[in-house]
Amino acid sequence: MVDLPPKVKRTDAIQSFESQETPFVQITDSDGATGLGYTYTIGQGGPAIVSLLHETLVPQLVGREAEEIERLWRDLLFSTHATSVGAITSLALAAIDTALWDLRCRRAALPLYQMLGGSKSSVPMYTTEGGWLHISTEDLVADAVKAKTLGFSGSKVKIGRPHLSEDRERLQAVRDAVGASFELMVDANQSFNLAEATRRATVLQALDIAWFEEPMPADDVGSHASLAASTSVPIAVGESMYSISQFKDYLVAGAASVVQVDVARIGGITPWMKVAHIAEAHNVPVCPHFLMELHISLVCAIPNAPWLEYIPQLDNLTSGPMRMENGRAFPSDQPGLGIDWDMDQISNKKIEHLNFSIT
Repeated sequence: MVDLPPKVKRTDAIQSFESQETPFVQITDSDGATGLGYTYTIGQGGPAIVSLLHETLVPQLVGREAEEIERLWRDLLFSTHATSVGAITSLALAAIDTALWDLRCRRAALPLYQMLGGSKSSVPMYTTEGGWLHISTEDLVADAVKAKTLGFSGSKVKIGRPHLSEDRERLQAVRDAVGASFELMVDANQSFNLAEATRRATVLQALDIAWFEEPMPADDVGSHASLAASTSVPIAVGESMYSISQFKDYLVAGAASVVQVDVARIGGITPWMKVAHIAEAHNVPVCPHFLMELHISLVCAIPNAPWLEYIPQLDNLTSGPMRMENGRAFPSDQPGLGIDWDMDQISNKKIEHLNFSIT
């Protein structure tokens, strides 16, 4: 496991993002080929993931066929049914699943986005990195204007200040500065109840906000359905959901206008693709949460992913950044996940007592 403190201060309505604990899994097959996968937590929980990998999940891989990714994912999920559905289990499964997909792509000499479908060769980006809740209105405006100049198609602003008027003032200032054609998204990080979310949606509708993200606790499907029916502002959810069925419930209820499935929190690439296809069947876009270096390949594999969120996180562990030009992101053409890992940096930064090997 590697601990990655963010380079900038990141705050929202419920937390301060002070650490990213990042467990890695490297799988080697009988021919010597390797695949490297990873997962993450914001703040705490990384050692619990490593423990579950060490004690329960990874030993089950020895001697198995690495190409049977679907079977392996199902077997591992069933072996931990007493702790499913849950964040720790899904995050641990993701580390293994992404390693298996990396191995498959390397063996096939194909980049991940082509292995999964190859729907497009680039995707527009919106930025979140300059929209954190503690940032002053002046700096919010400056960041959004800069993002527009750099070619970004939109910016996301965190909301949830003590009074509605504060959120309105901040968003109005940004809207006035960037104009009507630049998309603004907002994120409440599950901080409201239905009454307050409905109240704030009225303001968001007047400002032509592109989506209202995580307005309420993620397990309250009914309230999200009520909110979605009461406003023209699209409702975005998904980063705090950990199973395919949870997304199904939202989509069937008409409670999600934008699906923000997170490849680590859903349990890996295998379930991520299923959620993306369910969303496509409901004519709903997929705009994944965080992990841009991995999600770039996934959003370029499917037709219903119009955005990639810009929050850099792996600069200290890679030899080069994700390719970006004029506000668009491009998947790597190299075999595997498409992340240019610096293995020396990973080795140097690993936490020794959480490092193990199983053969």
